[in-house]
Amino acid sequence: MSPLLSNVVVDLFHQGGPIMYPIAVVTLFAICVFVERVFWWLRFAAKRSPKQVDAVYEALESGNLSKAIEQSAKAGDPVVRMIHHGLNHRHTSMQGALEVAAGQELRDAGRFLSAMDTIVTLAPLLGLLGTVTGIMGSFTSIGGSELAVEKVTGGIGEALIATAAGLGIAIGTLVPMNYFHARLAGLKFDLEAAANNVLILAAQHGFDKVGTKA
Repeated sequence: MSPLLSNVVVDLFHQGGPIMYPIAVVTLFAICVFVERVFWWLRFAAKRSPKQVDAVYEALESGNLSKAIEQSAKAGDPVVRMIHHGLNHRHTSMQGALEVAAGQELRDAGRFLSAMDTIVTLAPLLGLLGTVTGIMGSFTSIGGSELAVEKVTGGIGEALIATAAGLGIAIGTLVPMNYFHARLAGLKFDLEAAANNVLILAAQHGFDKVGTKA
């Protein structure tokens, strides 16, 4: 950031009034959450392995449960991890095990989304609070001194800066939040589809029954 731009940002920050301090805290938190989620989804994308999922399906379809368990062991793909968890708990409740494993994967994928939703709601409210305090300062300064005009314009400027800052944070957080929600919905669909496929293939070969041969 150039010195001139830095000075402009600092000046706007001070002109925005005291409410800019909580807005700055919210902004910093939003940036940290965004960066963490971006890196998480990048690592997630690197772990996905459709070929490994297909290989597990082929092993189950051919009736080779041992091979399916072996191929799904120590997998990085969340779908394959869910399948492995279900196959290892087939004698108790395969469907329940699949649901538990899918829930764990979705919980990790949806981490901090509620925090982002809170930021989208909180930031404009903080900006509105800054608007109210700025306008209040303008009205209280009317007729108070010879510099009343400067104080009034300063209060209005404070109100506008705080409002713009709050809206900017909300807009900047809303777009990535919706993107992460879309990715989460896609993962949920993949997990549900894989779980249904495993249950169908397991039922065909009787793998979901106690005492079946591996």
